[in-house]
Amino acid sequence: MHYMPIAKRSTGLVLFPAFDWCISPTHPEREERLLYTKDQLIEEGLEDVHNIHFYNPELAEYHDIDRVHFCVPSSRNLLTESHLISAGGAIRAARSVMNKEVERAFAVVRPPGHHAMQTVFGDRGFCIVNIEAIMVEYIRKHYGVRKIAIVDTDCHHGDGTQDIFWNDPDTLFISVHQDGRTLYPGSGFVHEAGGPSAPGYTINLPLPPSTSEEGFDMAMERVILPLLEEFQPEIIINSAGQDNHYTDPITNMNFTAQGYARLNRMLNPHICVLEGGYSIEGALPYTNLGIILAMADMDTSNVREPDYDPANFVQPPEMNAHIEEVCRQARQVFDDRERMRREQAAKEVVRERKSIFYDTTGFGVEETKSYHLCRECPGYMELTGYGLGTHVHGYSIPFNSCPACQQKARDAFARAEKKSDTVTALQDRARDIYETK
Repeated sequence: MHYMPIAKRSTGLVLFPAFDWCISPTHPEREERLLYTKDQLIEEGLEDVHNIHFYNPELAEYHDIDRVHFCVPSSRNLLTESHLISAGGAIRAARSVMNKEVERAFAVVRPPGHHAMQTVFGDRGFCIVNIEAIMVEYIRKHYGVRKIAIVDTDCHHGDGTQDIFWNDPDTLFISVHQDGRTLYPGSGFVHEAGGPSAPGYTINLPLPPSTSEEGFDMAMERVILPLLEEFQPEIIINSAGQDNHYTDPITNMNFTAQGYARLNRMLNPHICVLEGGYSIEGALPYTNLGIILAMADMDTSNVREPDYDPANFVQPPEMNAHIEEVCRQARQVFDDRERMRREQAAKEVVRERKSIFYDTTGFGVEETKSYHLCRECPGYMELTGYGLGTHVHGYSIPFNSCPACQQKARDAFARAEKKSDTVTALQDRARDIYETK
């Protein structure tokens, strides 16, 4: 292949294969995922391209984790150094953009994070902590950014990211993924639209198995791009999972490297963070290369898999019709957001219960979130949960909570009884404090 020696758009890359962390030596989520990508980037000469900059990852601090998660028993007990470096790699990519070192950045790191919910008892869906969410709240704390859009293009529904930003009207979360009736984690349906203070700001686009470039283009053109234009985020983040690829061993989609390059060019995110993608040799070197070249505004026309044949990626009319209907419903969810918000406005507290299965080690957690609502702000959240013989009782104050709600949450935490079998914690994003009893 021949590429222009100068990237039209300055682009930062953070690479971290996590040599010392894997679930098992033969598990799909292992270091080889990124080693082939690194070899491909070097082979293609990206290290010599002017305006493409390589940065070393950094260690995230435990406080960066606690700003987002309630870890049981604590973040220090649950995380390895590799998790801190993966999260720190995402933060380093963000800083390179926010400090105007580069225009765009891609954190090609592992372990991934988008299945990690606000409460964390262990590993689920190969994730322990949510590196995108940690990066988002870091950006908000250190750079004062308010409105952020996260577009998750991983084949699996980003249920952890959805959970964390469920009740935040300043975060537009969009997940385009394989239909949850056919793939882990079994969620991500159109009716999952956001919490009582943020209805319509969670948008799910469940696509049928075997969806190809045509279906993803339809989702981009009919839903994702129009919603971003209307929402007007200050920053766009792409959870850049690449397991929609037609060679991926654990999914059932029909996407290509050319499709990923075009999706990224259309989306034009400020920051990409790698999520899934388990076709180590057949997909990742090509898809990552296509995304990087698109971010750098370079030619992507020659990025093709060795067996690429356009005839293999034509969708039948009935699939097109189904995806059109999914897009119509998703667009309607966003259009109805003010009506849905008014319907919730008179309520003081909304409780939502869920059972969360930790698939890697096979245990369940029961959790209840109580959203204490306010007419002036998103209010605050109280959660209770139980798993592995330990209870958690947490209070979370969002960054955009009003002073009155902040004080109510602090008072409730002060009144909460300290128990030996319970992690009792206050997560105060307004003051950037994490406190436990």
